[in-house]
Amino acid sequence: MSSVFGNLFKLSTFGESHGAAVGVVVDGCPSGLAITEAEIQADLDRRRPGQSKLTTPRQEADAVRILSGMFEGRTTGSPIAMMVENTDQRSHDYSDMAELYRPSHADYTYDLKYGFRDYRGGGRASARETIGRVAAGAIARKILKQVCGTEVLAYVSQVGTEDCNIDPLSVTLEQVEASLARCPDPEASARMVAAIEAARKDQDSLGGVVQLAIKGPPSGIGEPVFHRVEAELARAFLSLPATKGFEIGSGFAGTRLYGSEHNDLFINKSGHIGTETNRSGGVQGGITNGEPILCRIAFKPTATISKPQKTVDKEGHEAILKAKGRHDPCVLPRAVVMVEAMASLVLVDLFLEQRARAGLIK
Repeated sequence: MSSVFGNLFKLSTFGESHGAAVGVVVDGCPSGLAITEAEIQADLDRRRPGQSKLTTPRQEADAVRILSGMFEGRTTGSPIAMMVENTDQRSHDYSDMAELYRPSHADYTYDLKYGFRDYRGGGRASARETIGRVAAGAIARKILKQVCGTEVLAYVSQVGTEDCNIDPLSVTLEQVEASLARCPDPEASARMVAAIEAARKDQDSLGGVVQLAIKGPPSGIGEPVFHRVEAELARAFLSLPATKGFEIGSGFAGTRLYGSEHNDLFINKSGHIGTETNRSGGVQGGITNGEPILCRIAFKPTATISKPQKTVDKEGHEAILKAKGRHDPCVLPRAVVMVEAMASLVLVDLFLEQRARAGLIK
C-alpha cells in the first residue's frame, strides 16, 4: 500500500481510523525553519471532527506531538515525525461492516485487492489519514510563506445546489473561518448551512466544491512533461477521500470560448511581465507564470448515510444496511484545509526541486 508522497519534500502517513494513532514522517524539510506545535495545531483544529454542528460528533482533540526532527524550535534537516492519538473510537458501531459492503465505500475494493481489511471506520481508507497530510502541509505552508511570500487559501464555493459568486482573490481567512460552512459569502453560507442541516435531518448527505486561490506562488516551477504543476496538483487533490473532479483556471467552462477569447494576453505590470486575464489559472506549459493559481475541487456526497440502503455481504447475499457510527453530512467544511495542505505540499516540493536544478541551494 503506497503511503508516500513527494520527491524532495517527502511525507509518509501512517495509522488507521480506529488504531492507536495516526501521523506522518516528513523527510527532506530544510534545516533552520522555525515552527511550533501550535502552528501545526492551528491547521489540525480546522480539520478535526466535532468542531461544529455541521461535522461528525466524534470528539477528537487531534493534539499533535512532534517526536523528532526539531531542536530548540527549529528543524534540524532530519526526518520530522508527528503523531496524533485516537481517543474517541467506537469500533462496535462498525461490527456489521465486517460482513456487509457499504455502498460507494472502499470496503469491497480493499477486499478485492488485499483479501483482508480493517472495517472499523474504514481503516486506512478513512479521512483520518489526512491528519498527517495537514500536519505536513502546515510545515510546507510556512516554507512557502517565509521564502516566497505565498498565501494558500481555500473555501467552500458550492454545497449541493447552493453556491456563492465571489472573487477568490478577495477572500480572507477571517471571512472563511467566520462561516460554519467555510463559505466567505454570508448569504450563501446561511443557505449552505441550512441545506446541510436538512440533509442530516433526512439521514442523507451533500457534496460540493472547494475553491482554491494561491497568491504569490513561486514562479518558474513545474517539471514538464510528466510533472507539470497542474498534473501534480490534480494527482494531489484526487488522492483526497471523496474527491471526484479537478479544474484549473477556466476549466471546463473554457471549452465554450474561442481561442481569441480564452488567450491570456501578456502585459507590462509595473515593470514585470504578467497577463491581462488569468484563464490559465497561473500555469502555462506546466510551469507557474507568477499569476495566482486558481483551482476547483469537487467532493462527492458523504458515502456513509443513515438511510437504509441495499447491499450484499461477502458471499453475495442481498442485505439491507443501516449505517451506524458518526459521520459528516457534508465533508466540504473540513476538506478546505486538506486542499490547502496538498497544494502547499506540491508547491514546496516543486520549488525545492527547481532550486536544486538551478544550483541555488546554499
